[in-house]
Amino acid sequence: MTRKLIVVMATTDPRKGDELGVPIFQASAAAAMGYEAIVVCTATASKLMKKGVAERLFPRPGSNTSLYDFVKDAHLAGVRFYCCSPNADVYDTRPDDLIAECAGVIGRTQLIEQIMDNDDVKVLSY
Repeated sequence: MTRKLIVVMATTDPRKGDELGVPIFQASAAAAMGYEAIVVCTATASKLMKKGVAERLFPRPGSNTSLYDFVKDAHLAGVRFYCCSPNADVYDTRPDDLIAECAGVIGRTQLIEQIMDNDDVKVLSY
């Protein structure tokens, strides 16, 4: 069975760019180490999966590297990104509104099942 890391971005606020890079870096590191790595964006962080949002956010003031650049790099490393379904509804996000790197919308029960039904899953929450 594959060991898995699920990074849940729940309290990370897209208005605070300096908070956004670390969860994505952690997921990238896990993927580079051979783990299955998933990032689930929920609450206000779900906005990051919507086209045009992450491109305008910069984890470091004055940087030319956007959060979307970090997402693309993480995706290339094997990280899968998901938007949480209740928040997709709240922010009126349709599947065609999602960035290409987002694997889709995940329901809250799917997320809980992945965590609870597998002893090889670890969760980091931001």
